[in-house]
Amino acid sequence: MPLDKKQLFTALKSDIENILSSQQTSEEYLNKVCILLQNRVPYYDWVGFYFGQIETQKLYLKAFAGMPTEHVQISFGQGICGQVAVSNQNFVVPDVQAQDNYIACSLDVKSEIVVPLFKNGQNIGQIDIDSHIKNPFSDEDIVFLEWLNKKIAETLT
Repeated sequence: MPLDKKQLFTALKSDIENILSSQQTSEEYLNKVCILLQNRVPYYDWVGFYFGQIETQKLYLKAFAGMPTEHVQISFGQGICGQVAVSNQNFVVPDVQAQDNYIACSLDVKSEIVVPLFKNGQNIGQIDIDSHIKNPFSDEDIVFLEWLNKKIAETLT
């Protein structure tokens, strides 16, 4: 039976709103969101949130679910995440092997999606998702992840 993304993402929104409304630190709820997405979306094999620092021109991994990565710091402009930090645009990579400026986290990763997180009009971070399947991401993923990042931005002080 094919995956009904619309139904899946609608169900996840309620769970995410419950997580974000609980009395936790941002690190705690970001980790819970990562775990929820990795567990419930079959092709989200690694989910992480990076937050940028203008002073250092680097992104720092704050929360993730999946295999540990050595990429806990990424320079602006480097890799897909670093490019999003500079461009302020969503970046969907259907096949990571076809990308010149890709930082390999695992040989299993076949595709990636990165969606920037804005607070007060400024790109402060991003959600980064890796998949072990080529080209699984669609417009439905983008709409859902933009919604998620907007909700998370509302909780950040």
